[in-house]
Amino acid sequence: MNIVAIASLLLGLGLGLMILLFIFRIILTWYPQIDLARFPFSWVAWPTEPLLAPTRKLVPPIGGVDITPVLWVGIFSLLRELLLGQQGLLTLALK
Repeated sequence: MNIVAIASLLLGLGLGLMILLFIFRIILTWYPQIDLARFPFSWVAWPTEPLLAPTRKLVPPIGGVDITPVLWVGIFSLLRELLLGQQGLLTLALK
């Protein structure tokens, strides 16, 4: 296994995990009474909040709804497709 294959595997796992965490974060916004500082919710808030906080300053809530987690799901999905999809940069480098 070469370095590109290992990087591709690790990047795929990392991007997939971040997408999953942001989807969990979207679901948690439906329940405002949940304290994100408490376990197990802190495991979702800890890795996502550093990306969400600056984005909230740029993108205000629309109709009182915070759409920044949805934006990050789109960004990470796009990155994953560009790098690891069928015609992705790392996928083509492995051929």
